[in-house]
Amino acid sequence: MRFENILSRMDEHSFKNLLEPQLLKLMKLLYKEPVNSSFYRNLIVNHVGAEKLLSTKRYRNLIIDLLRIDEAKLLCQLLNIDFSDPYTVLKNMNLKKGTDKELVFYRYFNVLPSKSSQEDNNFSRSDSETIATSNYEMFSHQRIAVKSTQLMLSKQPNRVLLHMPTGSGKTRTAMNVIAEHLRNNEPTVVVWLAASEELCQQAVEEFQKAWSYLGNRPIQVLRYWGENSFTDFTYNDCFLVAGLQKLVSKAKSEDGIDFISKLAIKSSLIIMDEAHQAIAPTYQSILDTLFYIGKNKKLLGLSATPGRTWNDIDSDAKLAKFFSKKKVKLEVEGYENPVDYLIEQGYLAEVQSRQLYYHNSNFSTSEIKMLSTLNDLPLHLLKKLGEDEQRNLMILYEIEKITSTHKRILVFAPSVESSNLLALMLRIRGYNAHSVTGETENQDRKRIITNFKNKEDVPKIICNYGVLTTGFDAPMTSAAIIARPTLSLVLYSQMIGRAIRGTKAGGNEFAEIITVVDQDLPGFSSVAESFNNWEDVWT
Repeated sequence: MRFENILSRMDEHSFKNLLEPQLLKLMKLLYKEPVNSSFYRNLIVNHVGAEKLLSTKRYRNLIIDLLRIDEAKLLCQLLNIDFSDPYTVLKNMNLKKGTDKELVFYRYFNVLPSKSSQEDNNFSRSDSETIATSNYEMFSHQRIAVKSTQLMLSKQPNRVLLHMPTGSGKTRTAMNVIAEHLRNNEPTVVVWLAASEELCQQAVEEFQKAWSYLGNRPIQVLRYWGENSFTDFTYNDCFLVAGLQKLVSKAKSEDGIDFISKLAIKSSLIIMDEAHQAIAPTYQSILDTLFYIGKNKKLLGLSATPGRTWNDIDSDAKLAKFFSKKKVKLEVEGYENPVDYLIEQGYLAEVQSRQLYYHNSNFSTSEIKMLSTLNDLPLHLLKKLGEDEQRNLMILYEIEKITSTHKRILVFAPSVESSNLLALMLRIRGYNAHSVTGETENQDRKRIITNFKNKEDVPKIICNYGVLTTGFDAPMTSAAIIARPTLSLVLYSQMIGRAIRGTKAGGNEFAEIITVVDQDLPGFSSVAESFNNWEDVWT
């Protein structure tokens, strides 16, 4: 927790309690106009200092009063003290200088005691109090989600959807569920299903990292997507990551039914990434086969958007029914919407949204009217948008403009041709820009993404179409230009999600989302709005 975030909860009266009376009198003489809370906060942080406030009991107790109940309880847990009455316990505790308890207390607020304070007390430090750190640590909201998910999976019908906003750590949370399942079931097979190669690769990398800290035995990691393959399933103890398209294709082959059946009999936990796709007919067939063949199965879905559309309640209700209307929703005490908490605490960036309006004369009245009956824009209309020279010029100017304030920029183009054209024009004008589409060779795609992710201190731009909406993890990305209009709230949420990682997730304090608005097409303004969009079909 950032110390400045705590101070932001103070009113003017509280700030004055932290400052010496003489200082306040002097300020009154110096400043003719009343100063605001922001002035006081900067004064305290820059001139009084967080360490002094935390080390002085009177000041420290004022800070403790500003903690929310869940924050105070978490601090007590970290300090290994009783949290039934957290405020009283925290205020009465003896915080000795140079002890591990002091270090834990300070670190909770992202403050470190001065080096000399620690060195002067080395000999008084008690060896009976040390901190065991975790190399695969979870935030408090993730730990709560893990417990709720495990509870749901342990009860009939043993299926649940984990609903967490983009950037809040769905994959890491799921890996903790998987690791505990593997530790408690030996031997067994866990199957992770995803629709794209990027998501498959991401799952393998995250599992290997998680299991290296949480595992209790060697586990085979199997890859079954793209060019990765094996002819028969003979494994008893493994983590299998499979591309859904490849499994669908395998199921249609001569020995496909036998292959899927063997996999189903041996598996005990199935994870469906981007679970809003679960009721696509071909995917649902695979999931049903894996779940119903064999015994003691559990099904976990992962999604930031637990719905299929924004305007088709029947389709959304079908998805909810598939997961038996069992959903673990990320919840934080004191917050109506957890996205607000995630932004405030730095897990998600604070999003600055703005719109670029473009009047497009290429659409006829009948075409506009037709859109009201569809779930998304047809490809021929998207291609027409991508061919509009004035529109491309406007987007190009906007990209160049924001390179002065952003170092990593994603552009979601309306077509393959538009993505390639924008990237080429940017390179001609001297920018580090590339295009990634479904037609990009795998080797080129990896090279472009690796280049984009490195920490070189120059602006870099990736224009893309239909590829980087999921499975693309580049936390340094701080700006997204959504030039691909969509009627899909799911797709829109995925696009903005690529650029909103917060500082605590290796990202940025602020993110900028620029949406190109064409005529009267409906749009979406914030990730917070989308989080609660589908609640009615799950209750």
